[in-house]
Amino acid sequence: SCAQDDTTINETKDEIYDLELIHPTKNIPWSIEFIDEKTIIYTEKRGNIYIVGENNVTEITGLPAIYERGQGGLMDIELHPNFKENNLIFLSYASGNRESGGNTAIASAELLENKLVNLKLLYKGEENTTRGQHFGSRIQIDNDGYLYFTIGDRGNRDVNPQDLKKDGGKVYRINIDGSIPDDNPFIGSDGVKKATYSYGHRNPQGIFLHPKTGKIWTNEHGPRGGDEINIITAGKNYGWPKITYGINYIGTTITKDKALPGLEQPLYYWVPSIAPSGMIYYTGDNFPEWKNSLMISSLKAKKISKISFNETLNLSEDNLFQELNHRFRNILQHPNGNILLLTDGPRGKLIEISPLKN
Repeated sequence: SCAQDDTTINETKDEIYDLELIHPTKNIPWSIEFIDEKTIIYTEKRGNIYIVGENNVTEITGLPAIYERGQGGLMDIELHPNFKENNLIFLSYASGNRESGGNTAIASAELLENKLVNLKLLYKGEENTTRGQHFGSRIQIDNDGYLYFTIGDRGNRDVNPQDLKKDGGKVYRINIDGSIPDDNPFIGSDGVKKATYSYGHRNPQGIFLHPKTGKIWTNEHGPRGGDEINIITAGKNYGWPKITYGINYIGTTITKDKALPGLEQPLYYWVPSIAPSGMIYYTGDNFPEWKNSLMISSLKAKKISKISFNETLNLSEDNLFQELNHRFRNILQHPNGNILLLTDGPRGKLIEISPLKN
């Protein structure tokens, strides 16, 4: 693993891009995807989905009931790889009520004529709580058609992440119909959450499928310091809260241990925290100097972190787009090779980044 202090992170001095405001959101946006090269679909945390075309914006109907509390609400949206044929989409959202609380849910639906139909609940975290933090939640489908998603520790760090019998603090893997794959790592254990793929996570809010290796990568929020990037391996324990590079928000110690036998080390971590959100592996040609780099959107640090690799997996980090002074909730590669940024806040912005025109 490796990390970098602020003094060793490269600051981008020269603007090498143009930017265009594609769409201003009405409320707090959370996730974006491309339906096709000219059509974007995005979620708002309060419980709305919109499709943005070249000349129009359409609201989607037929959504499940959304439990909005604290960090929870309507979160990620993911299109099936064969969306053009089956119209299938997946949602992550908080499900519950104000009295008994809620937890993260995953659902599928068909998007037909601007309406969600055949809505199906695929998974719902149990142990509802009225706590408003650490719902996760991102969704990713891998090359074998398995659906991965994350649920944060739901504010119960001393129990959920390390207890395989409880939801929360985990990366999950299911089939797209909600059933559990036969080779999930804990399928043969009694009383455990059999959808669990890895555990010991705090609050993963970035996920992607590496285009070359086919591995699932995540990022997650640490406490005060200790944000992480992890490559997810079946059955592994990623340590939270037994090990961490962070401390409590009030400055007290969580644990003296940064490493212990049997617990995975992050590929990369940040001290101080940047509050990572979305994450992509950029493969486009429009920005050759960014190609084959990780690009992570940041809330607290108001930047995009570009992390590059050399042949020995030594990592270097560059800060991008700090001059825009936005909290960034998500990042996406445009089919044309440009980059889409989604800003956080009550009136978010959907911004397209393209190469600087001469």
